[in-house]
Amino acid sequence: MKKVLITDGVHPSLKIGLEAMGYHCDYDPEIPLEKVRQIVGNYEGLIINSKILVDKQMLDAATALRFVGRLGSGLEIIDLAYAAEKGVAILNSPEGNRNAVAEHALGMLLALNNKFLQSDREVRANVWEREKYRGREIMGSPGFGHTGSSFAQKLLGMGVRILAFDKYKSNYTANFPFVEAVGQETLCQEADIISFHLPLTEETYHLVDTSFIQACKEGVILLNTSRGKVVKTADLLVALQTGQVAGACLDVFENERPTSFSAEETALYAALHEQPNVILSPHVAGWTVESKRRLAEVLLEKIKISLSA
Repeated sequence: MKKVLITDGVHPSLKIGLEAMGYHCDYDPEIPLEKVRQIVGNYEGLIINSKILVDKQMLDAATALRFVGRLGSGLEIIDLAYAAEKGVAILNSPEGNRNAVAEHALGMLLALNNKFLQSDREVRANVWEREKYRGREIMGSPGFGHTGSSFAQKLLGMGVRILAFDKYKSNYTANFPFVEAVGQETLCQEADIISFHLPLTEETYHLVDTSFIQACKEGVILLNTSRGKVVKTADLLVALQTGQVAGACLDVFENERPTSFSAEETALYAALHEQPNVILSPHVAGWTVESKRRLAEVLLEKIKISLSA
């Protein structure tokens, strides 16, 4: 019998759809990586999120594997070149949660600019200081990274000038006449807000460091809902403390397992958490009830197309 191993929590529609295609699905969202390595040879399909590393060792053990389905977008956990050599189809579903990420980014930005968290705490304590919490409107000139079209749609009605930079695409604003395609230098010089929508690669690792930040307008606001290692946290912290960066909205971090922090990381994140000009969330920008269903539906459709090709 054809079998698929599902290694993370998914909407039931994915399992139901795979079963309708003739697959027996083993659903084990708590399965550890080493257990997957031991049993992956029994499966034609593997559904993963972020905890399962599909490296050369995994692919060599997966002797019957035909496809890997990645819930979400990030493919840095998969050895794409070796999978291609093995004839294993790699499928992901960034379309499934892009709206959720865009809404989350916009919510974080509004909360930061209007000091919602601080004012909420003070009102609960019967402190009433209106001038202290005078906000900043985002009408102006925000920019976004490589795949921020959904975020741009959210900003469209807010009176902003939207800039975009994508190093590897051309004519990518054709369907977005309200977006200006610019170079990185122009983006940094003119954007008041920069939102990053990037995969993690050797090129994007620590892209946002002191050099990048110093090329930006003083007082820029940075949003990262992509991959934590795109931003060099230590450099961002210094920029927040000096005012070069006016604020940051971070849903992703270089290390997202607090129990594994080194002494240096503990001190670094403690200092970041103390900054009043940051809004933080635990990698949940794409984590909504609706996106859970959409991720499953998008991935299922891509699996069907891939296997019928």
